[in-house]
Amino acid sequence: MTQQLGPQDAQFLYLQTGENLTHVMGVYVYDPATAPGGKVRFKDIVRHIDSRSHTSPVFRRRLYRLPFDIDHPYWVEDPHFDLEAHITHVALPEPGDWRQFCIQVARHFSRPMDMNRPLWDIYVVEGLDRIEGMAPGSYALLHRIHHAAIDGVSGAHAFVALNDSDAHGTPAVEPKEYGAEIGNTPSALEIAARAAFANATSPARLLNAAIRLSPALLTAAGKSFAERNRAPSGIPETRFNAPVSPHKMFDAVTLALKDLSAIRQLVEGSTINDVVIAICSGALRRYLTKHKELPKDTLVAVAPINARKRAGQADIPGNNISAMSVRLATDIADPVARLQAIRNFTAEAKEAKAGLSARVMTDLSKHIPGATMAGVARLLTSERFAPRQANLFISNVPGPQVPLYMNGARLTHQFGMAPLANNMGLFIAALSYNGTISFSITSDRHILPDIGYFRECIAAAFKELRHLKPATAKTKKAAARAS
Repeated sequence: MTQQLGPQDAQFLYLQTGENLTHVMGVYVYDPATAPGGKVRFKDIVRHIDSRSHTSPVFRRRLYRLPFDIDHPYWVEDPHFDLEAHITHVALPEPGDWRQFCIQVARHFSRPMDMNRPLWDIYVVEGLDRIEGMAPGSYALLHRIHHAAIDGVSGAHAFVALNDSDAHGTPAVEPKEYGAEIGNTPSALEIAARAAFANATSPARLLNAAIRLSPALLTAAGKSFAERNRAPSGIPETRFNAPVSPHKMFDAVTLALKDLSAIRQLVEGSTINDVVIAICSGALRRYLTKHKELPKDTLVAVAPINARKRAGQADIPGNNISAMSVRLATDIADPVARLQAIRNFTAEAKEAKAGLSARVMTDLSKHIPGATMAGVARLLTSERFAPRQANLFISNVPGPQVPLYMNGARLTHQFGMAPLANNMGLFIAALSYNGTISFSITSDRHILPDIGYFRECIAAAFKELRHLKPATAKTKKAAARAS
């Protein structure tokens, strides 16, 4: 069966440049104490991945890209697939501490993927014994997948499918066979017919999409005009709004999910996602204040949204996402008032009164032909013309709340890295797993040279909120109403 990339999937290919690679990477740390004999060998990991490679077509298909991008690429089976070419390993260099681990993670993420093979690889990092909080003998799997193949939800599902629910090898999800869905190489006639049809009909389909969206566009325009004089417009300029280089950086901090649930009590109706955003907001305010760079207006983040209509669609590879812009209230000094402002904004967004522009562009882009989309993508991702749409990315990706295992070893820590963009040089991913949530930071060496201090700012923003009591929040709200 011939499989062509959807417009959203293809966008991540067109957006890729030498400075900004559009793959994502999960970082998974395992404790082998629960494995047979208390040890997992590299060949055990290779054998296990091989036994689960049938659970997703991602593992065995590669791109078939067309000349001049006259149409979106196809997924085809790789006739030369070699599993061991996708899995390598290294020992953490001396002194084997957390900083060396972060450097190793960032360096691997910064390397380009081989676009002529299936778009994934796994890098096993051994020798994590000296890292505080990690068990003796622990090792990490750095699992890269190109964003053209998966989004956050389908990527998380693909990883869970590689794991077990216990140390005895019981699969965490019921394995499915996807062999028939890998894709066949299309014929020249089929390519020509599809490309001609797509390019001939795209103007009509684009117009139809615009007509369907016109009531929402008019409503949004009226709302924007009414609020123009009540709120500052535009995106403030920060150090994060700068060109990115090929040299990325990584750091992370792990918190207890129950503590974020307790922080929710500070503001009635707030969610875990609101608390995640509030912690990021507090960290940004603290960091920029330290550097005397805090803008008068609030920073704005882009937050990806899962657009899958049913939970059962998580095992479908590819992208089905939208996004919304979120005002982070970094101009508010009081942490509870800041959380309240974020909660009010996200509640409004859930009622489809915010973030419309991203949803509109997602719908309209489905009807743009491949060559046009590729050309526009290259223009908008260039250092010169990249728009300042927001200051950073913040993504909250819920994960399984039960322990996972691989080769009998227990998964203890989970982190992640994601692509940046020119004028968007900071990505904070909040990944939850088994009662914990990790705030993973992806940035650029020149944009965030003191990334360790920014990690401390996240921890400090969390502590600031965690030490407050709900009664204190009520008192503050009453005082705010009185004033």
